This record gives sequence, structure tokens and C-alpha cells, in this order.
Amino acid sequence: MHIPSSSASRARFATSSLSKFSPSFSLCRTTLLSSSSQSCVSFVNQRHRSLSFSSALSSLRCSSPRWSHGAEWRSPVSLRAQARITAPVVERFERKMTTIASEHAFKEILTSLPKPGGGEFGKFYSLPALNDPRIDRLPYSIRILLESAIRNCDNFQVTKEDVEKIIDWENTSPKLVEIPFKPARVLLQDFTGVPAVVDLACMRDAMKNLGSDPQKINPLVPVDLVIDHSVQVDVARSENAVQLNMEHEFQRNKERFAFLKWGSSAFHNMLVVPPGSGIVHQVNLEYLGRVVFNTNGILYPDSVVGTDSHTTMIDGLGVAGWGVGGIEAEAAMLGQPMSMVLPGVVGFKLTGKLCDGVTATDLVLTVTQMLRKHGVVGKFVEFYGEGMGKLSLADRATIANMSPEYGATMGFFPVDHVTLQYLKLTGRSDETVSMIEVYLRANKMFVDYNEPQQDKAYSSYLQLDLAEVEPCISGPKRPHDRVTLKDMKADWHACLDNQVGFKGFSVPKQEQEKMAKFSFHGQPAELKHGSVVIAAITSCTNTSNPSVMLGAGLVAKKACDLGLEVKPWIKTSLAPGSGVVTKYLLKSGLQKYLNRQGFQIVGYGCTTCIGNSGDLDESVANAITENDIIASAVLSGNRNFEGRVHPLTRANYLASPPLVVAYALAGTVDIDFDKEPIGTGKDGKSVYFRDIWPSNEEIAEVVQSSVLPDMFKGTYEAITKGNPMWNQLSVPTSTLYSWDPNSTYIHEPPYFKDMSMAPPGPFGVKDAYCLLNFGDSITTDHISPAGNINKDSAAAKYLFERGVDLKDFNSYGSRRGNDEVMARGTFANIRLVNKLLNGEVGPKTVHIPTGEKLDVFDAAMRYKSAGYDTIVLAGAEYGSGSSRDWAAKGPKLLGVKAVIAKSFERIHRSNLVGMGIIPLCFKAGEDADTLGLTGKERYTIDLPNKVSEIRPGQDITVTTNTGKSFTCTVRFDTEVELAYFDHGGILQYVLRNLSKQ
Repeated sequence: MHIPSSSASRARFATSSLSKFSPSFSLCRTTLLSSSSQSCVSFVNQRHRSLSFSSALSSLRCSSPRWSHGAEWRSPVSLRAQARITAPVVERFERKMTTIASEHAFKEILTSLPKPGGGEFGKFYSLPALNDPRIDRLPYSIRILLESAIRNCDNFQVTKEDVEKIIDWENTSPKLVEIPFKPARVLLQDFTGVPAVVDLACMRDAMKNLGSDPQKINPLVPVDLVIDHSVQVDVARSENAVQLNMEHEFQRNKERFAFLKWGSSAFHNMLVVPPGSGIVHQVNLEYLGRVVFNTNGILYPDSVVGTDSHTTMIDGLGVAGWGVGGIEAEAAMLGQPMSMVLPGVVGFKLTGKLCDGVTATDLVLTVTQMLRKHGVVGKFVEFYGEGMGKLSLADRATIANMSPEYGATMGFFPVDHVTLQYLKLTGRSDETVSMIEVYLRANKMFVDYNEPQQDKAYSSYLQLDLAEVEPCISGPKRPHDRVTLKDMKADWHACLDNQVGFKGFSVPKQEQEKMAKFSFHGQPAELKHGSVVIAAITSCTNTSNPSVMLGAGLVAKKACDLGLEVKPWIKTSLAPGSGVVTKYLLKSGLQKYLNRQGFQIVGYGCTTCIGNSGDLDESVANAITENDIIASAVLSGNRNFEGRVHPLTRANYLASPPLVVAYALAGTVDIDFDKEPIGTGKDGKSVYFRDIWPSNEEIAEVVQSSVLPDMFKGTYEAITKGNPMWNQLSVPTSTLYSWDPNSTYIHEPPYFKDMSMAPPGPFGVKDAYCLLNFGDSITTDHISPAGNINKDSAAAKYLFERGVDLKDFNSYGSRRGNDEVMARGTFANIRLVNKLLNGEVGPKTVHIPTGEKLDVFDAAMRYKSAGYDTIVLAGAEYGSGSSRDWAAKGPKLLGVKAVIAKSFERIHRSNLVGMGIIPLCFKAGEDADTLGLTGKERYTIDLPNKVSEIRPGQDITVTTNTGKSFTCTVRFDTEVELAYFDHGGILQYVLRNLSKQ
């Protein structure tokens, strides 16, 4: 960007460049006049469009009461700011600000929305009133971005130029232009929410240390936090499992829960939904999602960003939502607009209808495979076509949920009649549903398939005839490795034969049929390769869908009627996404049959899918380890990455809930359901898959009779009342948190240690060692601490030293509020493959100067103590999987300064930037191997030391001490990311801005 040389031109440049990256506007004349001429020259010359004006502007806190569901809210756009600019520019700014404060840039399209029976719902910014034919061709998902930009347009935070970019999406999206976006709300779950609240609490302390008001640190948009990730399947196959598992949950997490309960009262605008209420995404779908906000008489579309990648489930309801890193969410809470690249949109046309016996899970696994092949990373996917009318809202939510698995930012289903029916089913009032329909129709955001459809302009197109979808599962190690049910047995044997990899275990032929016999509580038992040891109906993906949940109940009933039983050594469990599921399973009479097959309800939350599967019986675990059995887990989840579900299940398959029951009954994945019997019935005859599989008509009939609106109303009327264990938690009322230095759950992180008001500026990397050298598809599961804490790990050593018994270790997820534990658990995945170890699997690396093999944490600390920087080398899709802030925070605390990869997952790359880590991409066709890099070299990254000399996406040179030199692309994708990097991270950026108010 060219910076004008004359002072007058610089002033004009400054005025025109006041950008969307600031919280909002309201300029104080005294603040302006106190700014020095020198600071203006410095600020302009540094070219900090995003930084200077963000630090000049910020948000006004709402004076409205704390939020509870259904309450009206003021607009997220708020008024407050300050700027570091010269006196000659003050008058110009004041005139500009005064004009904007008195009139909205698009006031002429603010339109009344009449009620059908008289009166008005409120007013809205009318897209049709713009009279721009380009809008008619915009995908519905882009229209939501457009409405937000228009409504928030202040010509500072959001400019008319930004609005024009979105309107001209057909031409601008291929150019990867940058736009601002202000979500209507933020969604958290407790694993990711605890560190977010920890950071907010820490920022309050830092604000005090900087001499400013700690109360400035408050969410400025509605924040919903659902505690759903802490329950573990300690007890299964018991009528008391829910109560017992909740007791264990509170025993382990009492300190965390008390901290969150403190946060719900200490911070304004934050709702905490207590444990035992359900899975965050299902609660969002059934209860929290507004679809349309009515805030002080202004109507606008609901939109949400969440700290869980499966926030995308809400897209099935026509609400634009996607996952972001915790640090991005924190900034959004504090009034920062999101800077995003205007995405391409893949139009996915659905035709026909699903065949009998095919479930929504089969459909989503098919869609996932298609979209992974097509390539949709960083894009929106928008579904349309006559097949949409054949998909229930729950089916749509199932597809939208797995957007992270197919790589899209979101998989969007525009609002139509099916959406409205679901809103009524789930207890939204008739007036609310009427307001939603009338508003969306008036603003051209409603799809009516009874009317002629105007073609939308999509970046690319896909099409699927629903009739072509076949029953399938996915695995054994990745969610997009789909296998049709009829091919499963052959695929399993191929996996046994194949070399170790995503589709291979390399088991010698002579060992493939070996049998491990053992005693299970006094009765004979046996395992072989492929034996199912975990069968779990779990996860947000499917537990929101009555058709597959009741379908599972029908399979269990038919099996019971025929005399089939699940083997007792298989750990079976049912974890519904909300209390509504229990109500309709009981109403249908099917829960008792699930109970008889061992699928008693174990809790309401996210369990097996995130590694909270609990321990296997000791006899089963010993049989697996002593005989090197490749045991299987079958779960109705969305993630099956290696080491995630359970350390002892090397083969993990995603399947619909009815298939989970079927595979549990079979006891193995080594079966051809078309030809081989599942078992022997009580009459001595063979029972086949077709004998227990319900028809679509059977499922539809039980859904119709069993899923009722009163179930949703009753469940959610009580959801915020908590439960006795939650209500008994005693918490302080202070606005600053009292950190306990002895706590192993909540610890004050070091991000703001010795922080001053002056930004540290950008940095290069000199003579850095390679901490780890990876190949392709390193997921956040490999990077971020997750699942159980291994007794031999660095984190375990830390806990042992502080008197924590092994039985009380809990999971990494539950300890995400303690940076000491999390830093030690970073890169501690037992399935990590590090090239520095020549293919050896495990959480180790080589300390290059000495050649010693050490835990990753110990090696990193040795480098740090010696004053050496470190980098990470990686292949393609680095950071794929869940959006985890600790996948970036952990490397930051280990001292990693840069990651050089072939490509990055979208959210993870953004999180690296947010923590001040440099993301670099090899040039096309190159990687560490083609360049002859072993990882034992020392690396110098020649990055300019002035942010004004760095451009988004520019090439930079990397050299090694062995004489090699190569070019990489620096993946700061927007100017606001450069501003974050200049400040040392996004939180430091926000904190400095707020402290100046």
C-alpha cells in the first residue's frame, strides 16, 4: 500500500482508511487533542491500517440487563473510540464522526416490517431497497454477510467499500478480498470455554496492571457457554449410569465448574448452561438459535461463531455459524469484528430422495467424501435443489455438523418451510416463527420451493441424487474414508494387509486370524482383530436426529425379539444430545430395548467422540495389549482420528446409531452384513442384518408419534435452573479472580507478563532448531492435548509432583485452564509420527545439539533455556480437525516461532497468527523432502523487522546453516493479522486498544 508523503494527503489517507478492524466509533475530542504529531507520523508511516485505527476505536458497553434466552438485545454495534493522530487531523475526524453518529450510511433503506395482523415487528435494512440486480444472484449465505455489513456500516469499522465488495461477490470472491464480519453472538463449550474465561480473567488483571479499568473486559455480544464436554463414561450398562457419571464429573471438575459459575456472574452478557443439559450444538439448534434477532426494534439474521468446529451444525437451521479459535472468539466477545476473506461458495444441488434403509449418517459420509474430493477448504457450501424438501431439519443439521470433516467453513441450508416446521416443533412461539418468516421473505433470505427459483451464482457446482446414497461407515482412522457396507469386510482385510497408514495396519497373514481368549468376570470371552470393544451412540452429529436415534431403538427391539444380545465385554453407551431424546425414546417405548442391549443412558454431553470413553474393563484391556489385538470402536460421531476415541482402539469407525447397535450385536467389523449372519436367535436360526433393520416407514411412524413440541418446551424451561450439584457450588462475587497458585485446573497464563503499552513489533527467526518434522495430515488432535493424560507423560510428572493421584488426573480437556499442564501435553499424542525419530511412533523428539531422545516438552524447554528459537516442519493439511486454541497456545509456550508447512487448515493457521507464530507455506510442488531438508538443520527466516515492510501473502527467504535456501509464502492473509503479529498476538492487540479508552 502506498502511503502519501504530504501531511494533507496523509490526513486524507488516515480518514479514508479508518477500518473495520476496530470495535466501533465515538471519538472524544480531548483524546484526539492529546495525541502528538509524532505519533501520527509514526502511525501512518507504519501503514497500520488495521492497528492504528483499531487502537483509535473501540466499543461502548451496553447498559441493557444481563442476557437470558429470549431477552431483547441492543445491536452489537456500539459507540466509543480514541485515536493517535495529529491536531491538524482532529477537526476533519470530528466532522466525519459527528456526521456518522447522527446518520447511518444506509439509513435510506431502513424499512418498516409490518405484522400480518397490523402493527409492525420492527425495522430492518432492506436488501431489495438497494435496487441492485447483483443481489438477486448472491448465494443466501453471502446475503447474510451483506446484511451484516450494511447494518454495521459506520464508514470506520465497516465501510461502504466493504459493502460494495460483498455485493460484487461474483467478481471479488475469486480475488480473495478481505471483509469485516460481526457475528450476532458467540458460542462456547466448557473445554474451549474455560481457557477463554481464564484469558478474560487474566486480561482483567493485565488491564489493572496497565493502569486502566478491569471492568472494560466484558463480552459485548451475547455469549452462551454450554458445559457439555466434561462427562466421561466411567459407568456404563447401568440404570444409575447418569447419576454416577455426573457425580464423577463434579468430583473431577468442581474447581472448573466453580470458575465458570464465577464467570457467569463476574462478566456481563454471559449465559452458562449447567452440566447435564446436553451437547452444545444440539442445545444451540433446539434452543439458543434465534434465526432472526429483534434487538430494540431492529431485525437482523442470527449468526454465530463458536469455539468448537462443529458450531456449523446450526447452519442446518439457516443460521450462519462456524468454528473459530478460542482467541478469535475472545476478540469477538470484546467487540472486534472478524476479518475474513470473502469466501467462494460451492453450490451443492440435491435431487431425489433417500432409499429405504439409508440414513442421514450414510448421506453425510457420502457428502463428506464428495466435498473432500472437490476441495472446499475456506469456502462456504450452500445446499439447494428439489431434494431439499425430502430432508428433515435434523438431516440437514447432520450434514451441516460435519463441515469441518469436509473442510468447508460452513455447509449452509437456507431457511424454508422445513425450517419453520422445526422451529414450531422445538417450541418457538407462533409469533416468533411468523416474524422470522415475514422478515426473511421481505429481505430475500427465504427459500420457497413452491415458487420458481432464480439461479444463484456459485463459485462451483456439485450434484447428488439422494437415491444413489448407500449404507456406509467411515474409517478406520479418518472421517472421510468412506466404506460402503457391502464392501466393509473386503476393506477391513485390505487394511490388515496394507502398510501402516490411514488405511493400513500391516498385520502378517499368519497373524490375521489369531484369537485372544480371556475371562470376563468369570465367563469365557475372546477377541480377534476387528473385534468391537466400544460401541457408542454419541456426538452432536447424530443425537439431534430423531430418525436415527429411534432407528437405533428399533434395531435393539428387533434384536431383543429375535433373542440376540450384545456381548457383555463390549462397552456400550448412549449419550443423548439433550433431554428431549430421552423423552421421545421413553415415549416410543424403545429405551427399554436399548437398555437390554447395554445402551443405557450414560449422560448428556459429548463423550466417546472426544475421547471421554472412559476405561475399558481391565480384562479387555489386558487381552488387547498382551496379544497386540487391533480392536475396534464403532461410534455415531464425527471424529475417528487415531488415538482419539481410546488409546487401545486402533480401528475406529463412524456409523449411524442403528449401525452402532448392529455392529455391537455382531461383535466385529469383520463381517459382510449381506451374506453372514449377525448371530443365532433364540429359535436356533441364524439372524441376518436384514432381519433387524427397520424400514423408513417404520422409523417415520415412530418419529411422528413420539417427538412432540411439549418435550422441547418442558426440557428447555428447566435448562438454566441447573441441578442440585451445580446449584450447591459456592463462588465468590469479586470482579477479579483470585488465582490459586496450587491449583492444577485453573492457572494464570503468562501471555501478558511484563506487557507494556508499546507493541513489540514483528520478528524474524535466526538459527532456529527444528523441534519436530512432520508429514501430511497432522491434526489438532496430534498437536493439542486431548483425551487421557498418560501416566508416563510430562504432564503426568507435573501432576504427580503436585500430589495428584493417577486416578484424579482427569483429561487434558478438563485441564485446559492450566497452561502448565497444557504446555506439557502439547505434541504428546501417542500416535505422533516425527521424522526426526525415523518413523518411531510416540510423543518424543530428538534434541538436535545432543542427539538425545526426549519428551517434546523437555526438548523444547532445553532449547528455551539455552536461548534457541524453534520451528516446526510439516506437510499438507497441517492443523486439520477441531478448532483448538491450545494447538496454537501450546506451541507458543514451547517456544515455537514458526511453522513451515505445505498447507494449513483454515482455523489453525489463523490461531497460529493469533498467538504470534509465523505460518509459512512451501511453494507449490515443494516440501521438506523435495528440498532435501532433514530437520537437523538450523533455520533462519528473513522476515522484515518493520510491519510496514510486510505484505499479506508475500514471499520470504528461508536459509539453513547447511547452505540451503528456499522461498516460502508468509501466510498473514490480511492486514489485521499483520497487526496482531506486530502486537505479539490478538489478545495483546485487543488489550492495548481497550486500555487506551
